[in-house]
Amino acid sequence: MADNLRLGVIGLGLRTSLAVAAHQPERGFEVAALCDPDPAASARARERIGAEGIDEVDDHRKLLTRSDLDAVIVMTPDDTHEAIAIDCLRAGKAVYLEKPMAITVESADAILRAAYETGTRLYVGHNMRHMGVVRTMRDAIARGDIGEPRTIWVRHFVSYGGDYYFKDWHAERDRTTGLLLQKGAHDLDVVHWLAGGFTRRVSAFGDLMVYGGLPRRPEGTPRPDGWLKEFDWPPTSRRDLNHRVEVEDVSVMNMQLDNGVIAAYQQCHFSPDYFRNYTVIGTEGRLENFGDGPGDLVKVWNTGPTGYRADADIAYRVPDAVGSHGGADGAIMAEFARFVRDGGATDTSPVAARMSVAAGYMATLSLRDGGTPLDVPPLDPELAAYFDRGQVR
Repeated sequence: MADNLRLGVIGLGLRTSLAVAAHQPERGFEVAALCDPDPAASARARERIGAEGIDEVDDHRKLLTRSDLDAVIVMTPDDTHEAIAIDCLRAGKAVYLEKPMAITVESADAILRAAYETGTRLYVGHNMRHMGVVRTMRDAIARGDIGEPRTIWVRHFVSYGGDYYFKDWHAERDRTTGLLLQKGAHDLDVVHWLAGGFTRRVSAFGDLMVYGGLPRRPEGTPRPDGWLKEFDWPPTSRRDLNHRVEVEDVSVMNMQLDNGVIAAYQQCHFSPDYFRNYTVIGTEGRLENFGDGPGDLVKVWNTGPTGYRADADIAYRVPDAVGSHGGADGAIMAEFARFVRDGGATDTSPVAARMSVAAGYMATLSLRDGGTPLDVPPLDPELAAYFDRGQVR
């Protein structure tokens, strides 16, 4: 392996910021090749990365025989993850696979099976595990500030949802399953991480309340210029939606975890603001975040009983950070590079990534069946054991 880890990036859409974070020669890793069927997307990415000598190709298979690439980053649309990730794993290229790892339980399991059978290293990009607000909450729980976690509630307000998720392929069920999986995979993974368990049973409700009746573009029509820079308000004034709008814009999901924790997740795509609010209640207190970026607060109440208190017994400030997603993109790329080189434990987990997909997938089935409670399919114990050992046989 060369002095710097050389990376190929496959897919240059909404997560191009991760390709920028992947080019850190001073930290030992750099982007050496870009792959996208749209040459304009590759050109824009190369300009944002700002480095010379980056190759550009239009098919991921052109990267797989190159001995000068140590690993690949897969950021293509969700419905392509299974086929592309398995191609890369079978070619012996270590894979960073952007979340959600797949859009069905079966696809997620097929990816895990390919990694197991080939012995190629697999890393799934749940970057929220590197966000300061999540680490601040997890550290408070680990210190015992609230005792043992027993219930977790998450409210996800998505002000730009009509623009980010209803103007392209994200609005199509066969490309995402639904936003309870596609968008919710992050939060479901965080719930599992904070609770120390995985969802085993779900029930959900949801609907397409606002964006279902708004004007759509004809099929084959490009998205309007400035679609990710210029936003309309109120949500009902949005135009130029995808020609197919099939996923729910509001959903609520209840979960029973395998360790007895009860959790709830709520997602709304026509809110005026954009942030995640977590509440974790334990046997000796509760914590809640106020804002989810650097400089925001995580408050802990662990004395009482009392009435309403705006102040708290403890207030933790989310650490300062630079870079996209509160510094999480740079941090997760550094961990991936270290994992490719040295192996070992990582803060992210392919098994946890599969379990967030499984919870979101089964919740979506429940939602579309009137809230019927459904069990989450268990993972093959052989696969679970392999990844729990750090992908060592």
